[in-house]
Amino acid sequence: MAASISPPADLSAALVLAPSTASEWLVILPVGWCLAVGALLVMLRRSLGLQPVIVIAGLAGLVLIDGLLLERVAANGPMTMVMGRWLPPFGIAFTVDLTGALFALVAASVALAAGVFSLADINDSGRRYGFYPLLMVLMAGVSGAFLTGDIFNLYVWFEVLLISSFGLLVLGSEREQLDGTVKYGFLNLVATTLFLVATGYLYAVFGTLNMADIARKAESLRDSAPLMTLVGLYVLAFGMKAAAFPVNFWLPASYHTPRVVVSALFAGLLTKVGIYALIRVTVMLFPVEREEMSFVIALAGALTMIVGVLGALAQTDFRRILGYLIVSGIGSILAGVAVGGPGGVGGAIFYALHSMLVMTGLYFASGIAMRLGASASIVTLAGLYRRHVGFAALTLMLCFAVSGLPPFSGFWPKVMLVKAALDIGAWWLAAALLLTGFLTTIVTGRLFLFAYWREAADQSGEAVPVSAASLAPLAVLTLLALLIGLYPDPLLRAIQSAAAGLAEPSAYLNSVFPAGGSQ
Repeated sequence: MAASISPPADLSAALVLAPSTASEWLVILPVGWCLAVGALLVMLRRSLGLQPVIVIAGLAGLVLIDGLLLERVAANGPMTMVMGRWLPPFGIAFTVDLTGALFALVAASVALAAGVFSLADINDSGRRYGFYPLLMVLMAGVSGAFLTGDIFNLYVWFEVLLISSFGLLVLGSEREQLDGTVKYGFLNLVATTLFLVATGYLYAVFGTLNMADIARKAESLRDSAPLMTLVGLYVLAFGMKAAAFPVNFWLPASYHTPRVVVSALFAGLLTKVGIYALIRVTVMLFPVEREEMSFVIALAGALTMIVGVLGALAQTDFRRILGYLIVSGIGSILAGVAVGGPGGVGGAIFYALHSMLVMTGLYFASGIAMRLGASASIVTLAGLYRRHVGFAALTLMLCFAVSGLPPFSGFWPKVMLVKAALDIGAWWLAAALLLTGFLTTIVTGRLFLFAYWREAADQSGEAVPVSAASLAPLAVLTLLALLIGLYPDPLLRAIQSAAAGLAEPSAYLNSVFPAGGSQ
């Protein structure tokens, strides 16, 4: 790795930058777009009928922007834009590589599906109290976290999405929502404090917050700085954000309390931002320390998997079951981070992207089932298959996907993770992955048999129609899970390139420091 960077003799030289290109502005455009749409919604807060139209158009635009960004990064490599025209490492850099672009695009797609679903789930009261502006601010925070190249700026975007998520959680002000918000908020604030402490410690050690600069300096400081302590703090902070064992109890205690569309958004986005940050810091910035901590991360991953799926087996509330399945999925991703290498890291990224789509879809399914059966309990729900065959079939396919069964999206990352674990001799971790998949199949099979397949006690009532606004996003996410399972090659190639870019970040570094490593 390159030696430590010395600041230029004349600091004013740091202001000399080439004119920004359109591609550079594309790096920051997702964040700016979300904030601009959110500001417009605040100005039009009394136009309740217009707000969902603006949000759906805005989120569709965000998908197009992120799609174009992914195409540019895939064709040309990582791209960087530095704020304030200060050369790195002095300015706040936004740097996007394949990993960040993939996460950003899938997150935008999930948010667009949620925007459509909200047409049937958010009433005038929810619109009046700011659901749609909060949704766009949440997406600004999520997009900023995926695209930033600065550790402290990552902390800032975590704060942005955390504040907006508080507002979304309490929407409705019911007692159960307030209780869930307190549990959600307390542990997330503890995690945020740890993140800030670790970042202050990092700045004291490295004298920089630019990720590329940290990656360049880490090798020369490895023998003199307590990097294991630093990485341990980050792993704990991001593990709490991602709901990893033993700090996972806040998620199933809070995700079943808000509106269904809010639960779906959180399931698809929030824990995955924590996982993304963990992958970025441990795999790209501190790979040696990740290797030394691999057993601890693997053990946490295995326990998270098992505790999550056993918790799901013990539940009867539809959304509580899904909350524990999210926790179990986080364990599978941690297993990939622990194993490392192209297979492990690639499998972790693949599993995270799959989970974003599938868990969001399952929460949509839970909301539709709750409306049709007037209950959230699978003990009370029954007969949904007889009354709504199409809806039941979509739910069943998502159950197969989350269980890791072919031909759906969950099969391939599970295969990658098991193979990567066996390749390094971690048979116990591979066994935990396989056992979790088996138990998840039992969980989802039990859910489907109780809520959908079982005959209802009263079959005299007429079938309640399912609105297109509810069914369409569920169908689209299910179709994506099926297409990825049947034809995984394009996404798999992108993920393999993304994992290789994290393990060998020379292209990322060259994007930030185009001169080749010295100033």
